[in-house]
Amino acid sequence: MSQDQPNNPLHGLSLQKIVTQLVEHYGWEGLHQHVRVNCFSNDPSIKSSLKFLRKTPWARDKVEALYIQTFC
Repeated sequence: MSQDQPNNPLHGLSLQKIVTQLVEHYGWEGLHQHVRVNCFSNDPSIKSSLKFLRKTPWARDKVEALYIQTFC
């Protein structure tokens, strides 16, 4: 079942792509200023950030909202 989601700006984007684009745009320090979570400040990496964000819905929501605000 393939359904179009015309009103969802995150449709088709993986969490990895979202985090990668935000890091390229803001850098780790800038990303930490917008979303205050330790995975963006203490020895940050894409892999550790994805692991944390997948387990923490409130943090993922903030990252997705920042992506929409920045790129959409």
